[in-house]
Amino acid sequence: MSVVVPTHNRSDYLEVTLRSLALQDLDEPHETIVVDDGSRDRTPEVARAHGARYLRHDPPRGANAARNAGIAAAGAELVALVDDDVEAPPGWLRALVEGARRHPDAEAVGGPIRARFDGPSPRGCGRERPPITTLDLGPSDREADLVWSANMLVRKAAIERVGGFDESLPTGGDEEEWLRRLQAAGGRVMYVADAWLDHRRAGADATLRSLMRSAYRRGRNLRAWDESRGAAPSLARELRVLAGCGWHTVRRACPQGLVMGAHSAGRTLEAVRSR
Repeated sequence: MSVVVPTHNRSDYLEVTLRSLALQDLDEPHETIVVDDGSRDRTPEVARAHGARYLRHDPPRGANAARNAGIAAAGAELVALVDDDVEAPPGWLRALVEGARRHPDAEAVGGPIRARFDGPSPRGCGRERPPITTLDLGPSDREADLVWSANMLVRKAAIERVGGFDESLPTGGDEEEWLRRLQAAGGRVMYVADAWLDHRRAGADATLRSLMRSAYRRGRNLRAWDESRGAAPSLARELRVLAGCGWHTVRRACPQGLVMGAHSAGRTLEAVRSR
């Protein structure tokens, strides 16, 4: 079993992630591979201090290039992908591997992703989704259209069959393109309900301004991804969503509505730019 962690300039987050991976209770041999996408912080020292294999791209080449490099270097048929800002409970890797074995015809599996804020964070009214990536498809295993690379396992045979992750894509839609290509080639994707982990935000990253900035970038990238596959909604629809976010923020006095609005503004601006 191999676990691949792409990272870029987030050594404090990476330290938490690698510490949790070192505590996994899987009895079988497994390795952790950190792919450093051109970091300028303590990433090399953190990776080596936790016993991870260390690969480096310099200059940076993007998250998908890091995933491809880690998968190519992996010595196992089963390769788990996680982001550098997660924390996995001790049973996470065992649950993911057991899920892959329960569903031998699935070439990709993924588990729940729970939002976790360490320290103060903007309050919400309870009607909006968490302002970072999450996944919850219920309490039972099921076939899924999509899972996310913050918590995903792939079989190397599937990579060899349909090719690697598209390195030309920006963040946002990056793993989705590969999953769509896998499904178009007859592959199955499964959700494994007990293989959960936490997706973290801490310190300055949990402030309203930071969350809005990230949501704006993500909105632009996702709109560009939708346009690349011919699935982008009209500009009029994007504007209606943006107006709805503003109405939600004012009517509910909801600070997290500003995060939703930033995401929608990013999508809208990208729609205008591409006209």
